[in-house]
Amino acid sequence: MAPESSEDSLLTKIQQQTFQYFYQGANPKSGLARERIHIDGDYPLNDQQVVTTGGSGFGLMATVVAMERGFITKEQGEAQLNKAINFLASVPRFHGAWAHWYNGDLGTVMAFSDKDNGGDIVETAFLAQGLITVREYLKAGDVAQKSIAAKADSLWKDIDWNFYTNQKNVLYWHWSPDHGFGMNHAIQGFDECLIAYVLAAASPQHAITPQVYHEGWARSGAIKTPTSKYEIPTILKHNSKEGQIGPLFWSHYSFLGLNPKGLTDKYADYGEVVTNHTKINIAYANSNPSGYKGYGADKGWGWTASYSIKGYDAHHPDNDSGVISPTAALSSIPYTPKESIAFARYLFDHLQSKVWGTYGFYDAYSETENWFPKRYLAIDQGPIVIMIENYRSGLIWDLFMQAPEVKVGLKKLGFDSPYLK
Repeated sequence: MAPESSEDSLLTKIQQQTFQYFYQGANPKSGLARERIHIDGDYPLNDQQVVTTGGSGFGLMATVVAMERGFITKEQGEAQLNKAINFLASVPRFHGAWAHWYNGDLGTVMAFSDKDNGGDIVETAFLAQGLITVREYLKAGDVAQKSIAAKADSLWKDIDWNFYTNQKNVLYWHWSPDHGFGMNHAIQGFDECLIAYVLAAASPQHAITPQVYHEGWARSGAIKTPTSKYEIPTILKHNSKEGQIGPLFWSHYSFLGLNPKGLTDKYADYGEVVTNHTKINIAYANSNPSGYKGYGADKGWGWTASYSIKGYDAHHPDNDSGVISPTAALSSIPYTPKESIAFARYLFDHLQSKVWGTYGFYDAYSETENWFPKRYLAIDQGPIVIMIENYRSGLIWDLFMQAPEVKVGLKKLGFDSPYLK
């Protein structure tokens, strides 16, 4: 048997260690992903038992990767999935949607903000992406596996996407039993939320009409833009200040299961959208207008939402304080493999234990400020495991895209994809 290539062993090492965030690091009672893990044990908000639904959706997909690659046994994976899915079935839901946060020990809702103490349809979409992936992975298995698949199927089908339109042609992000649609946050593209519209159209029982997508997400066509940065077309208007691009997680979270390659509608080729978004980050790293230390296509690059020197920030090329978030480049590996792998090698060769710990690469760092906190966030660790796998084998993309309802939803919204042939 031929030895693993150095690239293979590098990627396996990153996936295997990062996955432990969702396994060894999971909340023991719920089996779900903790919102954050601080290796220093310092939790100023006393929130070490808060679990995150979106990050847990990523954790479900990462567990499928771990089972397939043998990081854990199939039986260990099934036990973890069963625990998580049973917990999700037991907690309060809001017209089928889950809240953003729960107390993993108690199963009670933890408010994300003053009016955000109910359903979060975007976090729910990230979770549903994971539930569908699990269903597809286990549905043809033995009795125990089919049982998990059936529970995952039931949970996702109970989400009332149509309710979250508030009887308008757009999805609204939040609904609270105390404040109704008081957050009044209409979901419009382009950002991380495309998956919510695809699954809302795919729902067998609670589907939205195509008009909700075209008028809401696509802004009646105004989502298209001629804007370029570094002579690279953005194609779609990013949901940010005019002329700016958003953080790179906008090109990751919806596309963990939804394969952007060859995914087109009348507004865009989503493969081009996400690849160009990444290439703009690389071009910015090479230009390095502020002269930050350790920047470059073969060094440090990639800006997204993560911990920052002053708390938490949604970094992007127009909002850069010298902080790099490893998930940004690593989770872009299907789009820019050469530069993403060069970044991983740079971290191992030059920064080593400053940036690498129990659950893989720490959330963020700054060479300029000599800032290397030993902290992790679920939403940043999960995409690393999944997108490396999509680059290596296409596993999660293939499982999610084969789901019959996903195909129905995409066709309904006017998409084309190699999976729809």
